[in-house]
Amino acid sequence: MMIKETSLRRDPDLRGELAFLARGCDFVLPSRFKKRLKSFQQAQIQSKPEKKPGTSLPPPATFPSSPQPLPTVPHVNNVVNAPLSIDIPRFYFPEGLPDSCSNHEQTLTRIETAFMDIEDQKADIHEMGKIAKVCGCPLYWKAPMFRAAGGERTGFVSAQSFLEMWRKLLDNHHDDASKFIFLLAKPNYSSLEQEDFIPLLQDVVDTHPGLTFLKDAPEFHSRYITTVIQRIFYTVNRSWSGKITSTEIRKSNFLQTLALLEEEEDINQITDYFSYEHFYVIYCKFWELDSDHDLYISQSDLSRYNDQASSNRIIERIFSGAVTRGKTVQEEGRMSYADFVWFLISEEDKRNPTSIEYWFRCMDVDGDGVLSMYELEYFYEEQCERMEAMGIEPLPFHDLLCQMLDLVKPASDGKITLRDLKRCRMAHTFYDTFFNLEKYLDHEQRDPFAVQKDVENDGPEPSDWDRFAAEEYETLVAQESAQSQFQEGSFEDYDTDEPVPPSEFGNKGSKIVTSSLSEKCGKLQSVDEE
Repeated sequence: MMIKETSLRRDPDLRGELAFLARGCDFVLPSRFKKRLKSFQQAQIQSKPEKKPGTSLPPPATFPSSPQPLPTVPHVNNVVNAPLSIDIPRFYFPEGLPDSCSNHEQTLTRIETAFMDIEDQKADIHEMGKIAKVCGCPLYWKAPMFRAAGGERTGFVSAQSFLEMWRKLLDNHHDDASKFIFLLAKPNYSSLEQEDFIPLLQDVVDTHPGLTFLKDAPEFHSRYITTVIQRIFYTVNRSWSGKITSTEIRKSNFLQTLALLEEEEDINQITDYFSYEHFYVIYCKFWELDSDHDLYISQSDLSRYNDQASSNRIIERIFSGAVTRGKTVQEEGRMSYADFVWFLISEEDKRNPTSIEYWFRCMDVDGDGVLSMYELEYFYEEQCERMEAMGIEPLPFHDLLCQMLDLVKPASDGKITLRDLKRCRMAHTFYDTFFNLEKYLDHEQRDPFAVQKDVENDGPEPSDWDRFAAEEYETLVAQESAQSQFQEGSFEDYDTDEPVPPSEFGNKGSKIVTSSLSEKCGKLQSVDEE
C-alpha cells in the first residue's frame, strides 16, 4: 500500500498515530506496521460524517513543507498555578478564645452602676472587692485590678479610669489566664515575674481570715510571701525561665486555687501554694541551718540537713549553679531562702515533675542531657564510702547498674534521659540510690510488693511533700507547746499519759508558731533580693 506524502501532511491524526507507533521502538516489522496503519485508516474513514447536500467540507489545513518539532511540555514543577483561595478558620488564640455571646456593654454598665454606690465614685482597695465580683472575677483579683487601673499611685480608682482599663481588657483578652496576666504583669509585658505577685499576696496576708494572727507579726509577711512565690514558680513555671506565661497558667491549677481562698477560711486546708503550716515547716528548717542568721546558708550548712543524709557531691552540684539562680549568690557560694524552698520540696518529694528535673540537672555533670554510666558511678562512689564507714557492705556498681537499668528501662542502652525517668515513675528510688544514703537504705529494707503497689496506685493520694509537711508541723508544734509549758512552770501537766486533743493543738498552733518564730528571728530584713 502506497501512502502519499501529502496525506501525511494533511492528516494530523495520522501523523500522531505514526509517531505513537514509532515511539520507543528501535525496530518495527514492516508487516506489523502496515497492519496497524491500515486498521487506523479504516477507522478514520468510518468515523468521518457523511456529507449532507448543501454543505461544503471545511478547507484543508495548510502545513509547512518541512516537519515541525512537537512543542515541549513544561515540567510540572515549573508550572505556576494561581493560588487557591482556601478559607482556613483561625485555630490559635494566644489571648483566649473570644466569646461571641458575651455582651461587653452590659458588663460595663453593671460596673458603672456599682461605682454609683461608692462615695465620689472612687473605690479604694477594700471596695475594689465589690467591683471584682461585678466583673465576674474571684475576690482576690481585687489587688491586681486596683493596681492595673492606677490605684497604687493615687490610693483610689475612679469609675472612668477603671472602665477604660476594663474595656481594653475585654477587647483584647478573652479567658481568665490572659486577663490575669494583663492585670498583674508590668505594662506591655506578656509574662509574670516574681515581684509581680507581691501586691496580690500582700493583699491575701492583710485580708484573709486564716492569716489574721500575722497582723501582729509584720516581720513575717515578706517570709510568707517569698515562700508562696517560690512555690508558685516551682509548680507553674515548667519552662524554668523565671517568667510565667498565660499558657503555663492555663495548664496549672493556680487560678482555681486562688479562687478557693474566698471560700475557705482555714488557709491551711489549701495545701497548694498558700498553706501557712507549710511555710512554717520550710522556714524552721532553713533557720536551723542558717547558723549565723544572715538569711543565707553555705555549702557546709546545707550538708547538715537531715543529719547529713545527702552526699557532698550532690551538694557541690547544687552550689555549682545547676539549679540555683542569681550569679552573685552562686559566686559567693551561698544559697538564699528562695533557693532553699526549691531544695527542700525537691528533696522531700522526688516524684514531683519539677523535682525530677531538679535532680537530673544536678546529676548531669557534663550537661549533655543524658546520665551516662560514668556520672552514675561518680555519685555512687561516695555512697559506697559512706556505707563502708558504717560497716555496711555496698553492692558492686555493676550489679547496682543492672538493677537501675531494669528499674528505669531507658529507651537507649547505657543512656538515661529525663524522659526515661519521668516515664518509669520510680525516679525517687533512682535518685536516692545515688545521693541520699538514709532514704536509699530505707528503700532497700522495704517490701518490693509494697513498692509495686505504690507505683500502681493512681488514686488522689497526698503527695510526699504534703505528708512530710504535715508530719513535721505536728512535731514542731508539739515541741513548741512543750517548751512554752515548761517556761510557764506547767511542764508536769504536759508530761501525762493523756494525749492532747487535736482541736486544742489546732487552736494553739498559730499563736505558738508565730510567737516562736518571733523569738527565733528577732530583727529581720527583706529576703530574696538577688
